Amino acid sequence: MITASNPWQGHDFAAMLAVLAAGAATLLSLAGYLCSRLTREARREYTTFRLCRDLSLLTAAAALAVYLWGCLHSLFLADQELAHRCEQQKPAGTPALVGLRGDFIPLRVVCETSNGHDYSIAIPGYINPTVALLLLLALTCALTSAILHYKQRTTTRKKG
Repeated sequence: MITASNPWQGHDFAAMLAVLAAGAATLLSLAGYLCSRLTREARREYTTFRLCRDLSLLTAAAALAVYLWGCLHSLFLADQELAHRCEQQKPAGTPALVGLRGDFIPLRVVCETSNGHDYSIAIPGYINPTVALLLLLALTCALTSAILHYKQRTTTRKKG
């Protein structure tokens, strides 16, 4: 987020801490739930739709972990260091840099130029594609789980 007083500012520190705290709490909750699904009693009750549901939660947790890893990359860089990286990684022929901003979705630190073009720095290139792929897999597993659960319910109603 860019403020009028400082155009060379990456992610807002308070917002980043809030994202990290909420993300860590969510990740720990998901891990706790998924570990509870490994008990002997829970494994006996496994059906195909429950397995798909838990796979969906596992891939969502993995996506969250990768996203938080990317947030940590940005958190530990001072604004001055980010500005220095903007200068170092400036593509050839790029005009003067006018500022930088931090975006949360997709996670990136963007260097802005005077001609309106910008480029990303600091966040590893694998973070956003990995998060997107894992979330797509989580959605696929969740939809599969819902369809299987619906089919099981309709089959049970017809028998009963």
